[in-house]
Amino acid sequence: MQQTWMPAAIKLHRERERIFPTRKDFVYQINTRMSAQVEEDRVKQWESEQARLKRLLVEEDTEDWQRSPDFSGLQRVGGVDLSFIKGDDVNACAQLVVLSYPDLKKVLYRDSQMVTLTAPYVAGFLAFRETPFLLQALQRLQESQPELTPQVVFVDGNGLFHYREFGLACHLGVLSGLPCVGVAKNLLQVQGVHKTRNKEHQSQIAALHKGGDSFPLTAASGKVLGKALRSCDKSSKPVYVSVGHKISLDTAVRLTRACCLFGCPSPSDRQTVSPENTCANTSQLQIHEPQSQAVADQDEDQCVRRI
Repeated sequence: MQQTWMPAAIKLHRERERIFPTRKDFVYQINTRMSAQVEEDRVKQWESEQARLKRLLVEEDTEDWQRSPDFSGLQRVGGVDLSFIKGDDVNACAQLVVLSYPDLKKVLYRDSQMVTLTAPYVAGFLAFRETPFLLQALQRLQESQPELTPQVVFVDGNGLFHYREFGLACHLGVLSGLPCVGVAKNLLQVQGVHKTRNKEHQSQIAALHKGGDSFPLTAASGKVLGKALRSCDKSSKPVYVSVGHKISLDTAVRLTRACCLFGCPSPSDRQTVSPENTCANTSQLQIHEPQSQAVADQDEDQCVRRI
């Protein structure tokens, strides 16, 4: 009997040694598989939560000022952003700014706090990584000075223009209950819309001759998920506007254009997060990008992108 099972046991042992030469390798493989399972479970949970919140999304105008040609009644415009120190993707500065409208010159409220992100970055689920901190900034405002709550919030990121049509601006809008507009400086390659491989898209960008010109971002299904907007005459690069919550796409584009100072939307500018000025000089909020790239874009377009 011993002669029957011994060769099999030896064979199994040798096979394990071939796959896992050392105990350390064996433990590493087990931990890797467990981590992958945890990640898969997390994504499934996030997908379910996205679907639940999406059912609460409102893609039309809900406020009287939105229906006015000159946005009569709009007095407070907000902007939120999460800016990272270069080389650090865990520690960031969560920022909220509220400006007076229509002049956009008076800073009514500002909030900047360093935060530590705990959720991993997973493509299509940025909101689960960033929204909690942006929502906390809005909640601090509503608790301390509710009369300064913005009537609309610009979000550095996408809204409806998203893999599952529920990006950061939608997520924040539904949870906060505030009208939100997603404005991104880079095109998300989603649902058949491609910047580099789509000649039609490139020709459409070239046809944006002046500030205010735009064209729809149409998915393969035929649904319009957003618009590319030339924000100023001097800028050759469009920004990508999409519905966040409680606002229509046309109104979102009009408002983005109306909030352009020096050709680019505000309230977002005048701060770069660095070890020397972390969370400082937050008079307005910018679409964050590395300083060297921002300087290059400013030289090319002769304007500072603001949302």
